[in-house]
Amino acid sequence: MESISETIREPIFTFALLLAIILLVPPIFEKIKLPGLVGLLVAGVIFGSSGLGLLDSKSETMILLADIGKIYLMFVAGLEIDLEQFRRTKNRSLTFGFTTFAVPLIGGVLVGRLFGFSWNTAVLIGSLLASHTLLAYPIVRRLGVVNNEAVTVTIGATIFTDIGALLVLAICLGVNQGDFTAVDLGILLGSLALYTLVVLFGLDRLGREFFRRSKNDHSNQFLFILLSLFVASVGAEAIGIEKIVGAFLTGLAVNDVIGDGPVKEKVEFVGTVLFIPIFFVDMGLLLDLKAFKDILGAVEIPLTIVGALFLSKFLAACIAKLIFRYSWAETITMWSLSLPQVAATLAAALIAFQAKIINEEVFNSVILLMLVTSIAGPLITSRFATQLTVGDLPEAEPEPDLALKLKDKYRVVVPIYNPQTQHYLLELASLLAEKNRGGIVPLAIAKAESRLDSPQLEVDLQRCTKLLAQAEAIATELDVEVQPELRVEYDIAQGISHASREVNADLIILGFSRLTGFRSRFFGSVTDSILWSAHCSVVVARFQTSPLAIRRILVPVESINPVGLRPVSFAKSLITSKETEITLLHVCPSGTSKERKASLHEQLETVGNKFLAEATVDVKVTAQSNFVKEILAASRTHELVILRSQRQRVGVDSLALGATTKPLIENLNCSIILLGEL
Repeated sequence: MESISETIREPIFTFALLLAIILLVPPIFEKIKLPGLVGLLVAGVIFGSSGLGLLDSKSETMILLADIGKIYLMFVAGLEIDLEQFRRTKNRSLTFGFTTFAVPLIGGVLVGRLFGFSWNTAVLIGSLLASHTLLAYPIVRRLGVVNNEAVTVTIGATIFTDIGALLVLAICLGVNQGDFTAVDLGILLGSLALYTLVVLFGLDRLGREFFRRSKNDHSNQFLFILLSLFVASVGAEAIGIEKIVGAFLTGLAVNDVIGDGPVKEKVEFVGTVLFIPIFFVDMGLLLDLKAFKDILGAVEIPLTIVGALFLSKFLAACIAKLIFRYSWAETITMWSLSLPQVAATLAAALIAFQAKIINEEVFNSVILLMLVTSIAGPLITSRFATQLTVGDLPEAEPEPDLALKLKDKYRVVVPIYNPQTQHYLLELASLLAEKNRGGIVPLAIAKAESRLDSPQLEVDLQRCTKLLAQAEAIATELDVEVQPELRVEYDIAQGISHASREVNADLIILGFSRLTGFRSRFFGSVTDSILWSAHCSVVVARFQTSPLAIRRILVPVESINPVGLRPVSFAKSLITSKETEITLLHVCPSGTSKERKASLHEQLETVGNKFLAEATVDVKVTAQSNFVKEILAASRTHELVILRSQRQRVGVDSLALGATTKPLIENLNCSIILLGEL
């Protein structure tokens, strides 16, 4: 027993247990429709001092890993802010940022004073309500309304609110140490201003020079970013401010330097897969179940804090509506985007709790606030963001994919590996190539061996040559230009991605079966890897009949804007006769007014008349709470469903399907085309 007790206290045991929690717990909670981070908090409670006692928040291992997670959380928050969008609407973003910071700050101060807390504690509570985390950003991105001004303004406002909240935190920590005079405040603000300039401009220039010299050495670039992060965090502590301020500023500073390339993906991968989840587990370790029980018994403080946040953020959005004359849909979307309190709020709350500025009751109330807002914010956004627009209906036809137009010709790459499905995939490629006056590139990959004279490789090459000959014959039959390609690669997915890049492909078409096409992200596949790494858009298709013979096509339209209408453009490429019938289906949230549905119906009819004149178009607008169920019901009378899914890169060779896409893929019984967009 003594040996087991000693083993449990070992850092290796702590680290192994944390890895097991991160791997197993979030998927369980996601299956029951709860955020994975909630599962990490619960796991912290279960394995901490309130439960099994296997993890100790005061151990050196947990302190180190949780500190790194806290720093990484704020770093990624700065890294994810789109500076280009902020620059486009910086004046309005600063105006809304000040409003959505000041109003909740005042509300939090009033709540603190109402319950008898000191002015310092009351101001800090206000700062916890003043920031926000863009948890619902993937929703507005998927709906294609990121360029709506109200959304862009809210995203830009994040810079102001997070920096403001961290500044207030720094002042409150200084005051808490005692003997904090006006001179001390002036020194702190001056030091912070100088430090901010050094980090934002110094790291930006230094980073650009280092990346220029290191060229494609991603490993050293990755190490440079990590070194910059932790040096800046240490520098922040050296001038008397919290290290998460340095982490956030570092994220902003290197934002433009690393762009959206492989280095950013590696940096975010390390944080989101390892250190940030450990931070949330540590938050769970600090939760006191007894204090939580007291909260449930006396709900005045938690309910007042949650209510103050909802009301103050709504008032801030209403002020922006009055100033900038936004619609109610835009106003509520701004409100919902600014509701979630996760990154800056949790990091600051933990620091304030450890500094004993706030007590357990307030700390646990902030955890409750995080749980409520992280669920409510995205739900409200998903309902009202569908009503946003990014301008009038497009005059020109929307592109079928997101690839850049090439100067020479349109190329469609079709990897050839299954004789049973390649005919239908080549037929689809021929339709797209014919419309865009281009050609198709059948691609066969032979699995490389350590010895290139290996008999196994020779057999594989013969198989690939035979498949390419069959593909060329099919392309000739379809009367489309063909350019066969044969590659020898160790990794099939990388071979397809690299070859597609080399031939300047505009589109990659893949096939998948009902059983093996889309597994959990824990069981990767060639399809997952290509969707993750490809430079252009990817179509994943499963056909039960020839695309040349399909006559009834269902196109769910999420939003009526250039991005949302790309499936409509793709459907146009599949029109092979005047007998083709295309149904445009839009599912509104339940409770949508008759006027709104009539307006959407009219807009979709205009889309059908403008872009699908060669086919018979049926428009259906329905209000239902279950988007998936409605599409499955409509699909029973159609031969093909065209879906659109944002490619959500979540780590190295990992890709997560959207919450609605995955159940549709698993349950549709007809042919499917999935547009995997960048």
